Amino acid sequence: MTTNKNDKFNARTVSEEGKNTVYLSGELDLSVAPDFRLVMEPLVGDSEVDLAINLKELKYIDSTGIGILLSILKARHSANASFSVEEVPTQIQKLFDMTGIAKFFEPQENSQ
Repeated sequence: MTTNKNDKFNARTVSEEGKNTVYLSGELDLSVAPDFRLVMEPLVGDSEVDLAINLKELKYIDSTGIGILLSILKARHSANASFSVEEVPTQIQKLFDMTGIAKFFEPQENSQ
């Protein structure tokens, strides 16, 4: 498990058999984008392992955060690798719906 934490944003990675899940909490915006990219970079390239981002504890996401999620989706799709977004809070789901990206991040409930 790896953790990247600052005062307003936290990304915690849990690696289980065949799957990496990144749990986000706080606010994902321009000011923490470099931290988020550092956490995600080695995970995105590992196409042998499923990748999920859990947004249950995320309070806010701006266009920069959305852009990073879309770039992860694109990279994983190009590598024919699994990527999912899990437990999207209502306020963030509304933003995904309004911006038209919800169809790309078909939310899934945790199966465990």
